[in-house]
Amino acid sequence: MEPLAPRTRLAAADIVIESHLDGAEGRSLAEDVLDGLTRPFKELPPKHFYDARGAQLFDQICELPEYYPTRCERAILSERAEELAELTGAVELVELGSGTAAKTRVLLDALSAAGTLERYVPVDVTESMVRECAESLTSEYPGLRVHGVIGDFERHLEHVPPADGPRIVAFLGGTIGNFPPGSRRRFLREISRLLGPEDHLLMGTDLVKDPRVLEAAYDDSQGVTAEFNRNVLVVLNRELQADFDPEDFDHVALFDTEHEWIEMRLRARREVSAVVRGLDLPVHFDEGEELRTEISAKFTPERVEGDLAAAGLELVDWLPDPEGLFAMTLSRRSPR
Repeated sequence: MEPLAPRTRLAAADIVIESHLDGAEGRSLAEDVLDGLTRPFKELPPKHFYDARGAQLFDQICELPEYYPTRCERAILSERAEELAELTGAVELVELGSGTAAKTRVLLDALSAAGTLERYVPVDVTESMVRECAESLTSEYPGLRVHGVIGDFERHLEHVPPADGPRIVAFLGGTIGNFPPGSRRRFLREISRLLGPEDHLLMGTDLVKDPRVLEAAYDDSQGVTAEFNRNVLVVLNRELQADFDPEDFDHVALFDTEHEWIEMRLRARREVSAVVRGLDLPVHFDEGEELRTEISAKFTPERVEGDLAAAGLELVDWLPDPEGLFAMTLSRRSPR
């Protein structure tokens, strides 16, 4: 049987949306659960947080007083966007994990003001969000073309369209920290393949700092992050017919000083036995046993530059916030 062609809809003369989701996302969840919940130390990758409810909760997290990364990154962009537009001469912006493109508008404004903006390429798994964003942005920026790619940026980078001219590939929010070191460098190498000689990567990285500040950012006083963490069990219940009770688990956030990353975990409040019926998989937790749901690596300038170099990229500019909590980097492919 021939593979299904990607679904494409020309919503307007200046909007193209292509979907490359083929059912593999469900298989990915099943494979991750089968692998992760049968390990001696149970874990799941954080990408499964982001169903519709998870995305809503994360938007709430970004506005919490304890969660500084979003504010810091937005402030850096507001201060440096005009400079970035001038330095890169970008005619298009590719955004990996675009979401609602809230911070991206700062860059789009700067490129538009510079008179270079031609196209925006959002890459995200949530089709409705990409479509709504495309319609909103094309009305806000006359003449802007949007080429939306519905897909997982870990699996579908090859579907990003060829560049129309110099471009910025943006990977914001410190999401690069969710990758373990080996996977992180491998993914950066994949991004580097998107870049031509005139292109740049703009990346957000959370920095190493006082563990109390870090842990507060991932364990807020209102309990929003706790609900976000437990929501992964709701995803398993819905998608794989599991029977977890999220209230059987406490939210835990801790800073691993050896690896310099935050871990989020779910800790069983009591002995828990559940069944993932979609996989015919019984799962047992002893009281106090934990499931790791996220790592979020924190960076030093040397670590960022080393990761970029290992991916064939060179640092062009280091853009920290005034308090040294967060930094953005601009890089490009190293000369051969």
